Amino acid sequence: MILRTLALVGALLLATAGRSEAQTRWTMATAYPEANYHTQAIRGLIAEVEAASHGSLAITLHSNASLLPLGQIKRAVQTGQAQMGEVLLGAYGNEDPLYEMDFIPFLADTWDRILKFNEVTVPALEARMARQGLTLLYVASWPSQAFYAKAELHSVDDLRGARFRAQSPIISRMAELLGATPITVQAADVPQAFATGIANAMITSAQTGVDSAAWDYCRYFYDVGFTLTRNAVFVNTRAFQALSPELQAAFRTASAGAAARARAGAQESETVMTQRLRDHGMVVGRAPETLLTGLRRIGDIQREEWAQKAGPEGRALLERYLAAIR
Repeated sequence: MILRTLALVGALLLATAGRSEAQTRWTMATAYPEANYHTQAIRGLIAEVEAASHGSLAITLHSNASLLPLGQIKRAVQTGQAQMGEVLLGAYGNEDPLYEMDFIPFLADTWDRILKFNEVTVPALEARMARQGLTLLYVASWPSQAFYAKAELHSVDDLRGARFRAQSPIISRMAELLGATPITVQAADVPQAFATGIANAMITSAQTGVDSAAWDYCRYFYDVGFTLTRNAVFVNTRAFQALSPELQAAFRTASAGAAARARAGAQESETVMTQRLRDHGMVVGRAPETLLTGLRRIGDIQREEWAQKAGPEGRALLERYLAAIR
């Protein structure tokens, strides 16, 4: 009896070990905090995929740049250091102009326009990423963008000489056109940059303002629309293709759900997070028309500069989008 019991226990241990060895373990990196709606949408995706895998796939999510800074995530997924990642597309504009197209000021700046923008540009993004060994799962927009400043803004002249946080090459160029100095600071480091004087102005969403407790280092918030910049969530193609067809399909379904949740989260964030900034004492004001006029003039310059840099293919993509929103 004892021998039979020991044999059964041994068999169970061997079976458990076999299942453990068979389990595929993935790592995912994102630069955004746990409470951010982008991160929560990904949490939902992971939960759905893991459930569909019946224990054969486990995905560990590292949020808030705890594994890798934003600028290193894409390369890490390409090389297999991580299997999944989320990035701000515009941060990779020096690699390919297509990645920063949504940062062109006042181009895709409403929720109706971003739908058309995605229809036109996502196939091109999928093709670019496929050539780099990546499979795009979905894109998700940030809310409308606002200027944060320590002092009141009346026109673009008030930003001359500012140390301006630039999270993408296009924002760097915008800072130059404003007469400001562009400073590269990732989202997780914004409070320290402002506290130490490295930066004193930026344009970003109310969501990022709340994530970084902007009321501790800024006083004024001006929502100017500007653009609905996008994050991309993607996976290493070889790792993805190693999954069963059923699990790949589950990934696609879960990704569509995550994209929908992220869109709803962004739209809700525009009002909820703006109110939270107000509740913490920030002055939330309507952007003066003189400021908007100057910004739109800069936007026109940057649209043409982008088209020249992107070449005939990029200009054709831009014209296709502009035709779609007319």
